Amino acid sequence: MDQYIKKKLAKNWFKTLQEVLCREIEEKEGKKTKFKITNWNRSKSNDEGGGQYRILENGKIFDKVGVNFSEVYGKFSNEFKNKVPGTKTSSKFWASGISVVMHMKNPHVPAMHFNTRYIVTSFGWFGGGMDVTPSIKDKKLENWFHKELKRSCDKYNKNYYKKYKKWCDEYFYLKHRKEPRGIGGIFFDHLNSGNQENDFEFVKDVGKFFLKHAIYLINKDKDRAWTSTEKDVQLIKRGRYVEFNLLYDRGTKFGLETGGNTEAILMSMPPIANWE
Repeated sequence: MDQYIKKKLAKNWFKTLQEVLCREIEEKEGKKTKFKITNWNRSKSNDEGGGQYRILENGKIFDKVGVNFSEVYGKFSNEFKNKVPGTKTSSKFWASGISVVMHMKNPHVPAMHFNTRYIVTSFGWFGGGMDVTPSIKDKKLENWFHKELKRSCDKYNKNYYKKYKKWCDEYFYLKHRKEPRGIGGIFFDHLNSGNQENDFEFVKDVGKFFLKHAIYLINKDKDRAWTSTEKDVQLIKRGRYVEFNLLYDRGTKFGLETGGNTEAILMSMPPIANWE
C-alpha cells in the first residue's frame, strides 16, 4: 500500500470519527445545544491544509466539549524539524488527526481526553492515546476503566497495555505538582510496527473504545446529585488540567510550532477553572 492511500484512509477515519462523536454528543444534549463549527486554513496564501474544530458549551451535561479534526502539510522550521523523526533529508511533513476533550457539568462525571494522529515525514507513524480525569476519586471506576482498556489493547499486542499505560502515567504527570493529572489511560507515539494494517486497526479501535466508554461514563452519573463543595473540587482539578496542557502537552506544542490554528489547539481549555 503506497503512502498516498495510507494518508487518505487515516484522514477519512479521523473525519468520520469526528462526525460520529459530535452526533452522539448532540443527541445527549438535546435539540437546543449544538456544536459551533469553525473551519480554518494553516496558511492564508499557500495550500498547506487546515481543519475544523467544533465546540459545544454550556449544555445540560457538558460545560464544554471540543472535537478537532486537522490535515496539515508543508515544511517544519529548521529549529523544529530536529525534534521529529524522519527529517534528516527533508523538512517536509504531512499530519492528520482528531482530538477530543470533554469537560462535564456534573463533578461526578470525569473529564475525558482522546486523540489519535498519523504523521508522515520520510516514513509514517501513528500516535495518540486517552486518559480520564475524575474530580472525585473513585477506585471502582479506575479499576473498571483499566480492565476494559487492557482487554482492548490485548487484542493487538499483549505488551501494548503495560507499555502504553506506563507511558501515559509518565506523560500525564505534573512535575511541578508531583501529582498525576488523573487516573491515566494509554499514550503511544511513533507506532510503526511494520504491519500498517494492524497498526491502523489498533488506532481505530482506540477511537471506538473512547466513544463507547465515554458514553457509558456520561450515562452512569450525569443525573447524580452534587454539592457546591464537589463543584469547587472539580474547578480546582480543572486548574491542574490547564497547567498540564500549557506546560507539557506535546499536541499543544506541535500545533503551535507548526502553524496550527490557535483556537483549535487551545480548545482543550475548560471554560472555568480555579486555583487554591
